[in-house]
Amino acid sequence: MAATGFRGPRQIWNAFKWSMKGLQAGWRHEASFRLEVCIAVVLVPLGLWVGNGALEKIALVLPPVLVLSAELLNSAVEAVVDKVSPEFHELAGRAKDMGSAAVFLLLAMTALTWGLILWPRWF
Repeated sequence: MAATGFRGPRQIWNAFKWSMKGLQAGWRHEASFRLEVCIAVVLVPLGLWVGNGALEKIALVLPPVLVLSAELLNSAVEAVVDKVSPEFHELAGRAKDMGSAAVFLLLAMTALTWGLILWPRWF
């Protein structure tokens, strides 16, 4: 339901708290998210260090952050599917597989971006 009232500092603070709860839930309940956070903790500072110029830094930092976002969305889809349909259903499996595929594509984009930027420089 869309908010109809004044959207001020309190609503912004509440949105921030809910986002932090989502990050905590992702960390607590999703092993894949924890692994990808560990990878991002390495890649984001490394990308800021090795990138030449602002655009290259963004190109190296953005994909790992997008992977984390997609993993959280994938986990949300999986949680809803499990809540609505605990027994196996082809559509439920398809939804989960598609969420997983989205994360995979972003992981591939991360590897490709890093490779295209750094390979010519180092080899």
